[in-house]
Amino acid sequence: MDKASPNEKSSPIVVGLDIGTTKICAIVGRRSKNGKIEVLGIGKAESAGVTRGMVSNIDKTVQGITAAVDIAGTQSNVEIKVVNVGIAGQHIKSLQHRGLITRGRELTTEISRKDIEKLVEDMYNLVMPPGEEIIHVLPQEFTVDNEPGIKDPIGMAGVRLEANFHIISGQVTAIKNIVKCVNKAGLESQDLILEPLASSESVLSEEEKEAGVVLVDIGGGTTDVAIFHEGIIRHTSVIPFGGNSITEDIREGCSVMRNIAEQLKVRFGSALADENKDNEIVCVPGLRGREPKEISVKNLAYVIQARMEEIVEHVYYEIKTSGYEKKLIGGIVITGGGAQLKHLPQLVEYVTGLDCRVGYPNEHLAKNEVLPKGTYEDLQSPMFATGIGLLIKGIQKMEDMLQPVHIETKVEKPKFSEDKKFGLFGKILESGRKFIKDDIKDEDFLK
Repeated sequence: MDKASPNEKSSPIVVGLDIGTTKICAIVGRRSKNGKIEVLGIGKAESAGVTRGMVSNIDKTVQGITAAVDIAGTQSNVEIKVVNVGIAGQHIKSLQHRGLITRGRELTTEISRKDIEKLVEDMYNLVMPPGEEIIHVLPQEFTVDNEPGIKDPIGMAGVRLEANFHIISGQVTAIKNIVKCVNKAGLESQDLILEPLASSESVLSEEEKEAGVVLVDIGGGTTDVAIFHEGIIRHTSVIPFGGNSITEDIREGCSVMRNIAEQLKVRFGSALADENKDNEIVCVPGLRGREPKEISVKNLAYVIQARMEEIVEHVYYEIKTSGYEKKLIGGIVITGGGAQLKHLPQLVEYVTGLDCRVGYPNEHLAKNEVLPKGTYEDLQSPMFATGIGLLIKGIQKMEDMLQPVHIETKVEKPKFSEDKKFGLFGKILESGRKFIKDDIKDEDFLK
């Protein structure tokens, strides 16, 4: 896929491409010797052709992809040709479905990975509404011969294999537009990965997924929600509001330019107005020939809080709809660029009544001294959770592909002797036969 020195061949080099609403980010990396993710290069570019997670201008998106990939390729000294691309947007839908296969009657054969792959392939053949396409088929619990609640049936004996599936679909046109942009940038898409699934890989622990947790990825154009319980993904949703909605509200509410509104949000923004003092004032430059403008930090927080409450209410509605509200011991983990907003965890806890923390992707990262100064620290920001998650997913897929194929050999059954087959009665039969044979020989001899 990519160029690597001979001593690096053990771990494949993979590229994650996050095509977001505010930024396009390409991250090059591989798995280090201690199992962590070693980032070799990172490239960022402005995203001018994406609106709420969907491509709205092909040429501008291609320019952004090319710029980000070139920076990442130069920094890592890797020729990038294949990428793992994230997908999000309001068009994403999820549904639950059940599938089953009846295996051969020979109980001596174990359930293999091929049986599970056959079940998954059957799900991809589901008839979807016009204009929709299946992106992911995620197995949940399996049932073997009416025995439910099995997480991994490989190696078990059984005739009837059933499974519950979480199926994620999206608009065909939206999917094709992303693939077209990647191809026009001279790249090949290895895999399309739902962004909240990628983010979950980089910021959630296995214990949290087992206990029950909600991942909320607040991006520029969308807020992605993924609910896990007992280590299995149970619900996914994409809310069409994000950080850009807050910026627009500030622009209108405070009557400032968009770039000023973004700076106000990042530097002075807060999700709880009551946490700010009444006498705090920010002075922003006016338009040419006009006086500077004074803005109250508390009023700014009121504008932000109103929009953030709306987004969190949407998230809470998704949690209640999923049916797992009472099973989420791990609470809520917020990540993405919007998670850096001050006092946001407190607001989330107030609205939902669930514990909340900010998810950082630093747990999976190995320090790389080769990267430019400050890059490793930047990567630990929630803003890069999706990009690093895409990288992790891509590495996992490559490692699965590179695993040696296990070929099942047919073992001949040992043939049982009469002694083993019939026990003592067999021995009597055997001695009886000898006796008869001896008699015949005697009679022949006498004749």
